[in-house]
Amino acid sequence: MARIVVLGGGFGGLAAAEALSPAARAGHEVVVVEPRQTFFLGLRKLWVLAGTADLASGSRSLQGVSRHGAHWLADEVVAIHPATRRIRTHTTDLGYDYLIVALGAQPRPELVPGAEAAINLYDAQEVARRAPEVQDFRGGRVAVGILGLPYKCPPAPYEAAMLLDDLFRRRGVRDRVELVTFTPQPSSLPAAGPAGCAAVEAQLAARGIRFEPNRKTVRVEPGRVVFESGELSWDLLLAVPPHRAPRVVVESGLAQGDWIRPDPQTLRTQHERVFAVGDVVEIPMANGMPLPKAGVFAEAQARVAASWILHELGLGQPVTFDGYGYCFIEVGGQKAAKVAGRFLERPGPQVEVSEPTHDAWREKRAFERQRLEAWL
Repeated sequence: MARIVVLGGGFGGLAAAEALSPAARAGHEVVVVEPRQTFFLGLRKLWVLAGTADLASGSRSLQGVSRHGAHWLADEVVAIHPATRRIRTHTTDLGYDYLIVALGAQPRPELVPGAEAAINLYDAQEVARRAPEVQDFRGGRVAVGILGLPYKCPPAPYEAAMLLDDLFRRRGVRDRVELVTFTPQPSSLPAAGPAGCAAVEAQLAARGIRFEPNRKTVRVEPGRVVFESGELSWDLLLAVPPHRAPRVVVESGLAQGDWIRPDPQTLRTQHERVFAVGDVVEIPMANGMPLPKAGVFAEAQARVAASWILHELGLGQPVTFDGYGYCFIEVGGQKAAKVAGRFLERPGPQVEVSEPTHDAWREKRAFERQRLEAWL
């Protein structure tokens, strides 16, 4: 019997555990290694920020993977040895027959001098702790900025700005608040193409939210962001730090540069029986840009990797990753736009951004509910 080890308990790891349930039923061992005790979808952070939800109600214990016949090892990976097919955690040394690396991408605010002055929009605990400060804001300039690339969930900063617009309108202080978004990129969502960017930027403009592209941050100072060209003052700064692969991945030799670059269709790495999925991978699109880092891609890639493992165990037919993905951008007023398309098409991604509707807002909430119910 084979031992299949899944590193990471996020979108990719949990989708893999569910997809590998036929292997567990057939008597193979499936182990999910994840130090966190609970899982929640990252989208919930913005609801906490806007005061419409809390973290606890959307969190589930990782013990739930046992539903799929998997064993949860609550520990942190400290070394990966592909040549000998072993991993080391703080408490044990574990061999494997198949490995799925789904360790994600880590926000690295320390890469930007002074970034600790901002609210880290991608740190759930910090968002929860400082949400009252945001919700009680009475007037001045609020900036939502992308401090470096890459980062996961590309629409999230713009969604945050629009949810803040909605929050301040509900509180009756919007006329005293100036909202600004900035990015080092030439447009809001380059992977979505010119039409997608125009749709997002039109939604920002309709709400009086200023959008500043090509703003490459050099450092953050109290009350000021310094760019390569110019600066921006702020009274409240919510920032998206640059992301990097976990150090253990780089040190393992799995990465080429900053990220693992698996086969785009099968998610196999250059190491035998080792797959990599989700935010820890870099997959180039036909236009030369990397595939966006998003949970829906991690989920799809995990199912592909699992299908190849099941196939080799004689338990099913393999499938390939086609690059289809979607997400929802909330705009306030219980409405959301849906971004959907095939991102690996040639000559470039074929992506559409819908007009915001209440149905899409409801679909986003169903998206969270369905995954929590399926995985844990």
